[in-house]
Amino acid sequence: MGPIKEHPKLESFVRSFADGKTYIGVGAWNGSPGVKTDNDQSSAGKGTKNAVITYSDGDASPDHPDDKTAHRAPMEQVRMVESFEAAEAHRPENHNGEVGIDLHNKSDKPCRYFFYDNYWNGNGTAGANFDNPLKSVQLAPKASKFVPLKKTFKGRVQRGTKIPATWVEFQCQAANDGWAHGDISLQQGCDGAATIQGTDGAPHGSGLIGGFTKDVITHAPAAAKVKREDGVVCLASTMGNWMAGPNEAAAEWLFKEVGQKKAYIKGGSGTDIISSKNRRFDVCFY
Repeated sequence: MGPIKEHPKLESFVRSFADGKTYIGVGAWNGSPGVKTDNDQSSAGKGTKNAVITYSDGDASPDHPDDKTAHRAPMEQVRMVESFEAAEAHRPENHNGEVGIDLHNKSDKPCRYFFYDNYWNGNGTAGANFDNPLKSVQLAPKASKFVPLKKTFKGRVQRGTKIPATWVEFQCQAANDGWAHGDISLQQGCDGAATIQGTDGAPHGSGLIGGFTKDVITHAPAAAKVKREDGVVCLASTMGNWMAGPNEAAAEWLFKEVGQKKAYIKGGSGTDIISSKNRRFDVCFY
């Protein structure tokens, strides 16, 4: 593949989560002004005479008091979320007034669910986090658990860490009204049904329950399906990502079986936004 500037769609996707955080490859050069955020990343820093360079096939990042694990190996992330679960086991069961979600595994298989906080949030935009889960929760078949979250959480929960996957997207406390808001997104694929519902009993948003409960994978056309890295058969991404472009067969099937009103399939409008005044949702995976 040539320079990223020769692939505008790829550049746009990478900037959606990495702009201003790393040099993407379109800096000033040979009379071209480049992109400001890339220029900022490539500007010279303060020099040092005591640099230490380490080569490693694994994670060579140094220990640092401000390290937020963004560059640690996946196994370290797993240890972190398991430590969280050990601490959670000693929390009292009375969760009245706490912010978070009541998570339900409606399937007949055990599953671990991962929570991802966005890298950044804008007005109608967000930097999706694909590699640094905040926490995870293991649920037995038909089991449920309350998962507390900070009011600042704005991201998603999904089955496992792979994509394609069904995303349950939500924020715990919006800046404009102080309520929680959420939806279901199938834009990065679908690995099964999911729903989101407020727990205060009133349809404050555009609907009372978002998402769907039926199996949309088994009878989907072959062109709409892909086998995920872990061997699970899913519906492909309708919007595309670094692995492949948009899958139109998956989009057409989901428009027919689910519809844009129940879940984001393509584009950022026409989907029910579910709201909860008490900043708490019921989230079900089927």
